[in-house]
Formats: sequence, C-alpha cells, structure tokens
Amino acid sequence: MTKRLYWPGAAGVGSGVIMLTAVIILDNNTPDDTGKRGLTRTLSFYLKDSNLDLLEATTLLLLASCVLFLFFLGALTRVAGKRSQLVLAGGIAFAVLVMAAGLISGIFAISAKYDDTFLVIPGTALLAMLLIDLAYGALIGAMGAAAVLLFAMSGKELAKQIERRVGQCVLTCPTTAVFSGIAEGEAVALGKNLRFFGDGWQTSKVIGGVRYWRVPVMDGEFVAQEMTAVVKGVGGGNLLLLARGTDSALAVAGTAVAAMKRLPNVVMPFPGGVVRSGSKVGSKYASLGASTNDAFCPGLYGLVDSELTADTRCVLEIVIDGLSEADVGAAMRAGLQAGIEFGAARGLLRISAGNYGGKLGPFHFHLHKLLGERAA
Repeated sequence: MTKRLYWPGAAGVGSGVIMLTAVIILDNNTPDDTGKRGLTRTLSFYLKDSNLDLLEATTLLLLASCVLFLFFLGALTRVAGKRSQLVLAGGIAFAVLVMAAGLISGIFAISAKYDDTFLVIPGTALLAMLLIDLAYGALIGAMGAAAVLLFAMSGKELAKQIERRVGQCVLTCPTTAVFSGIAEGEAVALGKNLRFFGDGWQTSKVIGGVRYWRVPVMDGEFVAQEMTAVVKGVGGGNLLLLARGTDSALAVAGTAVAAMKRLPNVVMPFPGGVVRSGSKVGSKYASLGASTNDAFCPGLYGLVDSELTADTRCVLEIVIDGLSEADVGAAMRAGLQAGIEFGAARGLLRISAGNYGGKLGPFHFHLHKLLGERAA
C-alpha cells in the first residue's frame, strides 16, 4: 500500500470501529420509550447525570467517525473511476444521516446537562421520545442498501418465497434490515410472520401509517417492514452472445451485464447474470419441459441443425426479468449496445436471442427493433 493510500485506509478502518462502538453504546443506553411506561422510563433515564455524560460522549464519537469517513471517502472517489459520483453522493448521504442521528439523539442530553433553564420534566421528556424516534429513523436511513427483485411463476408461490428467502438470507445476515420497495399491489407478508423469531420479545413501531417490527438478535436487532406488495412482472428477456472462445464470451457477457445493472427495475437472475445452459422448449424425454439448446451448442456443430458457424466456440446467454415490458426492453437495448461496442475484434461474432417460436409468453423483443428505437 502506498503512503498516499495508507492514511485514508486507516481513516476508513478507524471510522468503522468508532462508529460501530458508538452505535452499540447507543443501542444499549437509550431509554425504552415504548408502551405505557415509556414516558416514565425516559424521564428517569435523563435525570441521571451518568446517562447524560454517556450520550454526549457517544455523540462526539459519531461526529468524529463521520469526519474520518469523509476523509476516507475523498480518497475512495479518486480511484472509483466512472462511478465516483455515485460513491461520493452515497457516502455523503450516509455521513449526513449518521451525523443527524448522533446530534438528534444527543441534543436533549447536552441541553439538559449545560442549560440550567432546561429542566427534565414530563413535558420535555416527550420531546426526548420524539428525538429518539427521529434519530432511529435517520440511522436506519443511513444504512447501506440493495434493492432486490424476486420473481416467481405465481403470486401465491412468490409470497411463500419472500418469507423463506428473507428468513434464510436477510434475517441471518449481520446488521441487515428489510423494507418494502413497492408501495402498490397485492399485500403479502414481509416481516409479519418473521417477527415470531423474537420469541415474544419482538416489538413494533408504526411510522407514517406503516408498521415495522424490531426483532432482538445477537448483534442488536433485526428490523423488518410488516408487509410488502406483489405486482405482475415480465420474465424471460434474453440475449445470446456468440463468441470465438470462452474468454471473449465471458468478457463481453460481463460488459453487457454491467451495462444492464445500471438500469432500474431489472435483474439478471443467474450467477453473475450469465447462463451457459441455455434451453429450448421440450425434450425427447416426456418428463422434461425443457432441454439443452442444441442448436447453440458448439460441441454439436455438424451433428444437429445448428445456428452456429464453425468459428463459434462459445455461446453465453443473459436472461433479464423486469417490472415491465419497457424495463426489460431498455435492459436488452443496453446489453446490445455494450456488445456492439465490445466488437468483433475482441471475439464477439454475433448477438442473437431465444425465439422459442414465439410461444413462450406474450412478450416478444425483436433485437433490430430495439436498436432502431435507440437510434430514433
């Protein structure tokens, strides 16, 4: 590591350690303002000088960690290339929200400690309870997030899979929370049933008319919105990348997937977004509804009615699912353009798509039309 990157790296690590320490202290030393005795507990908490000192120190720790983080962020944006603006915007938003959470959570304690005219009484304790909720919201807003789209063949099956996948992959992952990204549609359970993992210790908050569950876990708590929504989507958009060899096929596939990932409302659901086992409808075996797409298998060239040429030695497929026909079409267009820019000189010979005789679903994406729409 060069000296130029040593101090920013150290600042990043230090920021994370200090911030985690402060958050743990806050989590374990914030009054429980829920229930009928919430006001009494809040009032008793702020009447103790030791609690005021602790909250003041925690606020200073959070502010210090954010300063270190911004120093680290400045160095990070210099090496982030084309995504530097995204890194910078996301990092600044995170730092601002964390600082807001620290100031909001500590301002009541600091005022009570240094201002003799500011008395801790039931009336002002209500203000403290409001500030606690605001600080909690700011801290939740600062958490890094990823948007996940889940698809299934039916709404009933999707509802089952949402709870199963969130329970297995999100609830179990340290520091995570889960919220609904779709506001309108058929309501299905998100955290409604997962809350029972709390074994009776789970609590809920209603914010803006939406219920969120707080489930105690070993790293603190798991926060889950009670419900999410299911809407109809579009599945099965695809591109077939025909290349001279495996290396060039993987390179162009990675380039195309990266271009598609920049667009909203779409996912490429296979590992790395890429499929090697493309399929056709039907099989010689009656029990199978799909089988290997032999027309695009280089190893079967000369043995079957092939769509390939002799110099095509690798074919990879990208499958795209999205919220709408327009979303899938836009992603395919971005993938096509990325492939064209990659070029034949680097090993891409042709771009095609699975047709399936036009029988696999109501949505048809014609590649030439997609490129024509871009040109228009």
